[in-house]
This record gives sequence, structure tokens and C-alpha cells, in this order.
Amino acid sequence: MSQRTDRVDELLRQEIGVLLAKEIADPRIGFVTITDVETAPDLRHAKVWVSIIGGKADQKETLRALQHSMGFIRHELGRTLRIKRIPDLHVHLDETAERGTRILQLLADIESGASPAPDVPVTESLPTPVPRVHHPDDLEVEPPSAVREPVGARPRSRRTGRPATNNRKGSSKAPRKGSR
Repeated sequence: MSQRTDRVDELLRQEIGVLLAKEIADPRIGFVTITDVETAPDLRHAKVWVSIIGGKADQKETLRALQHSMGFIRHELGRTLRIKRIPDLHVHLDETAERGTRILQLLADIESGASPAPDVPVTESLPTPVPRVHHPDDLEVEPPSAVREPVGARPRSRRTGRPATNNRKGSSKAPRKGSR
């Protein structure tokens, strides 16, 4: 891989992750992480590797929904990125987490002296998040440190994630010195 495609891969990985988190509202897309992007040297095609929490049926449904949303994501990338060509995006399931979980399970079996089970299918790579159960000793009101700050009403820049400002140097909308 060249240094150029490595930079494009990383840029696409970050931007696709941001778009999935903020712009895609498909309920079929659950807990997805963009693990890697591999762009062809001619920048026409890119493999988007995703890790999905859930069972096999959930993973298939999420992959189908992700592939369906790649047209919109590619369009948005074309608006935000300043590169000559936005590649066609092809979604692939990254199973390294499942393989890692299986290896850890085998090592734990060997360490405990039990014989490892042959090719036991892993039903889930990571635990599925569930709502927290209220306990009797919990506080009635959460302390300020546990409560997230509300997101401000100021729009944020898609590229930097910082609050958007209209006061750019040389802009006709920027206030002039001495004027109100």
C-alpha cells in the first residue's frame, strides 16, 4: 500500500464512522464499528470492514442495511471530502473479534485442564448491552458528575466536529471593526 491510499483509507474510516453515528437513522443498524477500510490503488473501490455486535441473524440484517445506506454515505462523503474520486463502498464483516474470543476461550480451557470443545460456534462476539437494573441502594437523583451535559443548540461542523462559526476571515458576513 502506498502512503496516499493509507491516508485515504484512514480518512474514509473516520468519516464513514461519523456519518453512521450521526446521519443514519436506520433501526436495523445496531452496534457497528468501522474497523478498517481498504481502498484499491486506483481509488475506484473500497472494502469497508465492520464489526457488528449480535447474533448471526442480526449481523446479516445489519450488513444488508449498511450496504443499502452506502449510496447515501458515498454522496455525503462527496460533499464533505476534498478528494478527486469517492470510491464505491463495499461492506464486509470483520470476524477478527469472534476469532479472538474463540482463541481466548480455547486458552482458558487449556489452562483449566479441560479439553477444548471442537469448533463450538460462538453465538456472540461481545456481550449485548442491556439496560441497567435499578438497585435498592441506588441514589434517587444522579449526581452531576454522572449526568451528561445536554448537547448545545449550536450546529457542529461535519468535518471538525467543533461548533460551526460564520465569522471567517474575509467573509462578507464578518463584523467590521467599529461597526455594530
